[in-house]
Amino acid sequence: MDRTKLVEFGNLELLARQVVEGFITGMHKSPFHGFSVEFAEHRIYNPGESTRHIDWKLYGRSDRLYTKKHEEETNLRCQMVIDCSPSMFFPSDQEEHKLMHAVHSAASLMELLKRQRDAYGVTLFHEEILLQTASHSSPAHQRFVYAELEKYLAKYEPSNSTDTHLAKVLNEVAEIIPRRGLVMVFTDFWSTKEDQEALLNALNHLKHQRHEVVLFHLFSQKFEENFELEQRPYVLVDMETGEELRILPNEFKKFYQEAYQKGMKELTLKCGDLAIDFVPLAIEEGYHQVLLRYLLKRQALL
Repeated sequence: MDRTKLVEFGNLELLARQVVEGFITGMHKSPFHGFSVEFAEHRIYNPGESTRHIDWKLYGRSDRLYTKKHEEETNLRCQMVIDCSPSMFFPSDQEEHKLMHAVHSAASLMELLKRQRDAYGVTLFHEEILLQTASHSSPAHQRFVYAELEKYLAKYEPSNSTDTHLAKVLNEVAEIIPRRGLVMVFTDFWSTKEDQEALLNALNHLKHQRHEVVLFHLFSQKFEENFELEQRPYVLVDMETGEELRILPNEFKKFYQEAYQKGMKELTLKCGDLAIDFVPLAIEEGYHQVLLRYLLKRQALL
């Protein structure tokens, strides 16, 4: 289904189901067919165990005995950390800004995690942690998180605060999460209070706690990467600080793109040194890259 149509649903649960169904269908037609999504809620039956939980329908299709997993048999825990700072509401006049794309990606990821019998929690932050949930895999937990995300998107308005504390929050998350797991961070990396060293120290803290980390860099390909603006004078306003800059696009574009690409390259290399995945995530594209990255990490962890 077209991504624009999905966004128009307005219902996170429905959107997530549609995204995951499309993703699974595509997986069966791709080189990644080896990933087992269908059997994620099952494990191979061991002789001598009770036959009470054998899935006989699955036996009829596969000619092998599988038993259904229970909550306590969850294999992996994933914490999704979402940046809700003012810059994440850019571009505000488009069908989907960066925060909306991050929430839609996370909601789709939750649906796939549920199907894999993996537990998940969510952290929303700006100046400090706004929402922190423990990791669960129950339907009630999924409904609660979806409701909180929908409420936040509907009611939250960008503040005039200039403080974004990504490094501080990641350090807190490293201490809060009780066991080794997967941490997936959704941010645009526009931070006014932290330098790259502080962020890298926080990421190293997560790695020291034996967490696997994936950083999703949210950006507008049209505006933030390609700098596609009409050839007329503009006043650019920093959504984090309110600072203004008057420019002519044709005079400013080359300087901006060189600085932007240099910054992203440096961050990618630094993350590589820490064995952390740095994943560009353009809001003009779909959500399948997030789901695939989770499956790749899951395969490596288990």
